[in-house]
Amino acid sequence: MAVTATPEQVIERWAGLRVLVVGEAMLDSYLHGATDRLCREAPVPVVDVIRRVDVPGGAANTALNARALGAQVTLLSVVGDDPEAEALGRALDGAGVATHALLRDGSRRTLSKQRLLAGGHLLVRFDAGSAGPLPGAGERALGARLAELVSGHDAVLVSDYGYGILGPRVIATLARCQARAGRVVVVDSKTLPAYRSAGVTAVKPNFAEALALLGRPAGRLDDERIALVVRHGRRLLESTGARIAAVSLDADGAVFLEDGRPPYRTYARPTSSIRTAGAGDTFLAAFGLALAAGADLAAAAELASAAAGVVVGKDGTAACSALELRAAVTPADRVVRDLGALAARLDVHRQAGRRIVMTNGCFDILHRGHITFLNAAKSLGDVLVVGLNTDAGVRRLKGGGRPINPLDDRAHVLAALSAVDAIVPFDEDVPIELVRAVRPDVFVKGGDYTVERLPEAAVVQAQGGVVRILPYVQDRSTTSIIERVHARAGDARPLGSVA
Repeated sequence: MAVTATPEQVIERWAGLRVLVVGEAMLDSYLHGATDRLCREAPVPVVDVIRRVDVPGGAANTALNARALGAQVTLLSVVGDDPEAEALGRALDGAGVATHALLRDGSRRTLSKQRLLAGGHLLVRFDAGSAGPLPGAGERALGARLAELVSGHDAVLVSDYGYGILGPRVIATLARCQARAGRVVVVDSKTLPAYRSAGVTAVKPNFAEALALLGRPAGRLDDERIALVVRHGRRLLESTGARIAAVSLDADGAVFLEDGRPPYRTYARPTSSIRTAGAGDTFLAAFGLALAAGADLAAAAELASAAAGVVVGKDGTAACSALELRAAVTPADRVVRDLGALAARLDVHRQAGRRIVMTNGCFDILHRGHITFLNAAKSLGDVLVVGLNTDAGVRRLKGGGRPINPLDDRAHVLAALSAVDAIVPFDEDVPIELVRAVRPDVFVKGGDYTVERLPEAAVVQAQGGVVRILPYVQDRSTTSIIERVHARAGDARPLGSVA
């Protein structure tokens, strides 16, 4: 993805993608009712069922999400010849997911999960359906259909719940297809080593699955979890054969690993929902679409995490639409122009025991160096405030040819990063008044500064904070990007200093 692409531009590209989803399709049914009495046979409530809602689950939910996000989607799976399969087909057809590759097998029962709720409270879940491996003929039929379909799609999303649909022969077929003409393939599976030779682009283990891959016991603290994943990133990639591993950490976001690049972390937003189901399916869909659209790891990570966050805020098995995702990655409330309102917001965080981190800059063309720096800054605390130079301030610092992108555009792109909690435009050459309002526990600058050379340092320290200097990523700067653009256009004019 070009460094100037916005999240909205990446999402727009999804409309032209063709996506194949392979895995265990399920029917999630919700029985809603009310209760005001106990059963005579046993001390259990009697629920009068008022309505039933059937929605696609499992791989079918991944397909539903990919379609809601804008792609053209085909679902390949095996279902029974039963009422659950009929209900699942109707729900998928209604959502615009192609179901011509749903294979019927009369010897199997469609996987289903029925949830009984009374007064909005979940009482019990009933699981049913065939969970054993496909018979030889069924596995051959599924593999043959996979071989036919892969070439007509831009990406393959594998949703393997371990219920027997994706056996060795099917995975071997995927490997042969990848060897002939590689596609973006993203796998979510409880048995990721089975895909090691399948030529997958990315895998999506949760923390427990990552620990199993490493043969490690569970960590006790959140920081230990993150450190453990980062420390053993290479082993995770080697054990799965993937170029990218996205390790989900539930309420603590996710860590993304790519060989030869710094780890990237996203941060989850707080939610009060307790009945969410299928957020991992949403994550898989958005992450796969972003990679297939040419997004880099950071952009794909932010879009996938934001999409999952939308679904976590809903009840039951749900999908995230492209419209909802656009709103989620550009939240207007992260741009704060009133210093009094900012100080009040930060006081709430302090009362909760959270550490405030602050940095500032032009952030003209957001690139990998910026993103690595901002993630490193966020890791020093809990809440990251970014002071953003106004257009006039950038011109004073960088010269008349800057900024390339105006203030609103720069703030808009920064707001899409989950590491950034607040963006505050300022017009001072040195943000002294902003530092006084923020009162950061940690003030962070990048590059070859020293504490003695920072005018802000005395103010930070007088308020009880500390100053940290973080290195920039080598050969990653706005200036170098602009110079390369000019050089390729035959114009190698020098430009101002690094943002």
